[in-house]
Amino acid sequence: MRSNRFAIGALLMAVAVGLGAFGAHGLKPHLSPDQQAVWATAVQYHFIHAIGLLVLEACTGRLPTTPSTWIARLLMAGIVLFSGSLYLLSTRELIGLDGIGPYLGQVTPLGGLCFMAAWLMLFITALRQHDRR
Repeated sequence: MRSNRFAIGALLMAVAVGLGAFGAHGLKPHLSPDQQAVWATAVQYHFIHAIGLLVLEACTGRLPTTPSTWIARLLMAGIVLFSGSLYLLSTRELIGLDGIGPYLGQVTPLGGLCFMAAWLMLFITALRQHDRR
């Protein structure tokens, strides 16, 4: 996992760019302004947390392996659950999944919790590392 984190972060960044462009150009004529805003939020959080994964990799050697691995997993889970559910929510009518909205609406906060847990775990890990010096 650890050796692939940089590559995964780079791939997630490329996917975010592609999805951002697709939303701005390909989907724009098919989505309402509210749906476009949901898509844009998904892309924004996708970008931020993919960058977080790259930053985490840049901290290799400064953080213990086990918490670092869990932080990376939580960031990736957050991207899938939070951004993924918003991508689907904003396009559900286009792809014929109208009835899935209530279920996806419950998944999105779980992704947000993954993001929060990752950043809090990084905070606690960083404090512990600072105390050991």
